[in-house]
Amino acid sequence: MASKIFQSGLSEPMTLELSNDTRALKEAWEAGNLPAVASRLQATLHSLENVRLDIGITGGTGSGKSTFVNAIRGLGDEDPNSAGTGVVEMTVDPTPYPHPKYPNVIIWDLPGIGTPTFQADRYLQRVQLDRFDFFIIISSESFSTSHAQLAFGILQQGKRFYLIRSKVDVDMAASRSRRPSTFSEERVLSQIRDDCWQRLEAEGLEDPKIYLLSMFELGKYDFCLLQESMVKEVESHKRHALLAALPNISKPILDKKAASLQQHIWLVATVACGINPSPVPGVQDVSCDLHRLMHALEGYRRSFGLDKDSLIKLAEQTGQPLHKILGAVQGLKTKVTKALVVDLLGQASRDASAFTQELLNVPVLGTLATCGISFATVYQVLRSSLHKAAKEAQSVLTWAFLDNSDDKLPESSNQ
Repeated sequence: MASKIFQSGLSEPMTLELSNDTRALKEAWEAGNLPAVASRLQATLHSLENVRLDIGITGGTGSGKSTFVNAIRGLGDEDPNSAGTGVVEMTVDPTPYPHPKYPNVIIWDLPGIGTPTFQADRYLQRVQLDRFDFFIIISSESFSTSHAQLAFGILQQGKRFYLIRSKVDVDMAASRSRRPSTFSEERVLSQIRDDCWQRLEAEGLEDPKIYLLSMFELGKYDFCLLQESMVKEVESHKRHALLAALPNISKPILDKKAASLQQHIWLVATVACGINPSPVPGVQDVSCDLHRLMHALEGYRRSFGLDKDSLIKLAEQTGQPLHKILGAVQGLKTKVTKALVVDLLGQASRDASAFTQELLNVPVLGTLATCGISFATVYQVLRSSLHKAAKEAQSVLTWAFLDNSDDKLPESSNQ
């Protein structure tokens, strides 16, 4: 019974770790010994929130790899913590750039490739290939022998890579200027993709998948498709970390973030009720760790880009007035405080009995629900807060992209 709920809410390595002590955990669940279970799951929660992810960004000089390092971290090239950019090679040694919100996610700006004497094996040895979870290879023009050699070297070591053709916006502007009466964005994209595909195939790379991007307009072209591919193919125990760190620029990514966080609600609720619980003032029969709940709710806001710093950056990047974007955040308080969490617990406790009946139909959670209304109340606060945050994030993006040519929230693109 315990193993089933672990499998539904935890990634495979975490599941295997917990399964080593399944009998003891099962006995603790059935005995209603919440502290015994919570102490074990606290370590699991910590691992989920702090797992390290290393992504290597490489490509030719001037391809936009440093700009991509900044963009995927939600930063502009002039941000104080941004990677240096320029038309000449700015990166001499592999340089790590931690994500500003999730420092366990490291985006590496790697030295450029494409010199006449380039050798993939020496390059990968120099950058220490083994430390990376996957690579992103960027070209602003046609892919070359160097790109293909690097891809082969990465494949031989059992690592994944993603091929990006950057500066598509520049190609679009040039084509529109030369042929204003016959310009077709779809035709230009198809020509760029076919050219990349043919050149890589000629180098022996079978059926390469190429993602077309504009570093300054990530919501356009193939970035949403790239995000979905990375999330699908990354190691399962690191998927949550990658999802949390990705830019909130498409509805599919918002949905995946919500689903990932939803899977962990039972774990957060168990730890909040089982580790250092205290009676909640003014809320009868409910005890929990208020600071753990505050941390979780702040995490939802941060993951969905609803914190003040993220909203300010979004306004700058989209050109929308800040007051319009802030106005879209109607259901969230400016700051997650103890008073706010207590108020939410009070509201949830009034419906705790009905929600407890709902949980009784879920294996293991039903056992917890019978231990008192604390778990049911905390679970309901987390669930409703996550739902509201996800809904607010979609509302914010609708406003942010209101003046885009597509006039809608970016969806997945197709190749």
